[in-house]
Amino acid sequence: MFAISNFLSALAGVVDTLLTILYWLILIRALISWVNPDPYNPIVQFLYKTTEPILYPIRRLLPLDFRFGIDISPIIAFLAILFLKSFLVRTLLDLSLRLR
Repeated sequence: MFAISNFLSALAGVVDTLLTILYWLILIRALISWVNPDPYNPIVQFLYKTTEPILYPIRRLLPLDFRFGIDISPIIAFLAILFLKSFLVRTLLDLSLRLR
């Protein structure tokens, strides 16, 4: 059982790290959008390619009433990431501790 416990603990660490990286990428994209970035810059292209698969479905699900000139999809993505870090990562860690 200790092998499964170690696997779940490692998985929780990887998921936590990936969610943290995703959080920072979305934050940087939101900050860059304020300054009208060069769309041909490789860093800007990387940010758009990595965050658009997360932000586009959120934008599509938002009703038209919530679109008042500001893109709030990063805020909703932040809340989802915080929820996943609080729920999923902690659940995996607790499960790994109970299996020891």
